[in-house]
Amino acid sequence: MENKYLNIKQASILLNVTKLTLRNWDKAGKLTAKRHPLNNYRLYLREEIEEILRKIESGQKPIKYSKIEKVKKLDFYKVKVIHIEN
Repeated sequence: MENKYLNIKQASILLNVTKLTLRNWDKAGKLTAKRHPLNNYRLYLREEIEEILRKIESGQKPIKYSKIEKVKKLDFYKVKVIHIEN
């Protein structure tokens, strides 16, 4: 039986990106990681990773994501724009 979840190393190998990239995508809300209940490690749904791979393989346009967040200490807003390209 195949695991429903992948750890960060397995997901990074499949997507051919670094573990730091996955952490950044998680922080930006681009790719949501679940957390292991005992050790709090990031876990990714295999289906979600495979969906990203299908989009890349089908030649879809790069996914663009923007997020507006309030920076509490400085009390201003900044926009993060993340570009994912094949």
